[in-house]
This record gives sequence, structure tokens and C-alpha cells, in this order.
Amino acid sequence: VQLQASGGGLVQPGGSLRLSCAASGLAFNTYTLSWFRQAPGKEREFVATTRATRATYYSDSVKGRFTISRDDAKDTVYLQMDSLAPDDTAVYSCAAGKPIASAVGNPSLYYYWGQGTQVTVSS
Repeated sequence: VQLQASGGGLVQPGGSLRLSCAASGLAFNTYTLSWFRQAPGKEREFVATTRATRATYYSDSVKGRFTISRDDAKDTVYLQMDSLAPDDTAVYSCAAGKPIASAVGNPSLYYYWGQGTQVTVSS
């Protein structure tokens, strides 16, 4: 199984980025796909998830600014990030697993992880 994240970069405050995570080697449409992020000196933080049912959940810190989506035909999950702020600076990683709905934010419940992509928000 491989998860390949891409799309990170340097963006000014208020700008947008779209991250992609392409999966291979798993029954993609049966998995919950999530994005987590980790800033220097901080713990890994849940960002957003899309379940096999297409239900989506977001952390309070990104709700209304980020949108997660999935294309099961392409085995790819996306994270559209708008109105980016310096506090969004982190390494963003995608993960695949089958946690119950109430536990989607627990990184220990995910089986597979991508390598991470750096997002830097700075003027």
C-alpha cells in the first residue's frame, strides 16, 4: 500500500492550496481517508476526514476554510485549503484507516500513511 501526498508549497496569508493524496494497493472506496498536520514542536493534529459513506468531518480550526473530497475512481483524496493563515503552517499527511465515526481524529487508528507535504504560509 502506498499513499503519495503532493501539492504543498509556500503561499501568502489569505491564499489557497490544494493537496492531493493518491493511493495504491488498497480498496480505496472502503477506507476512511484523513488529513493530519504537524507543526514544528507540536503534536500531530487532526485536520479533516472523508469516510467511505462520504461523510466529512473537520477540526474546528479549519472548518469553513478547508474542504476535503475524494475521487474513488482515481483513488485520490484532496484537501482544498482557502483563507490560509500562518498558523496553518505544518507538514500535512494523509492517512487511510477504518476508525469509527467518533474516533476519526485518532491517528493511532490509521493503518497507512503518506510521506507528508510541507505547507508554509508566510508573507
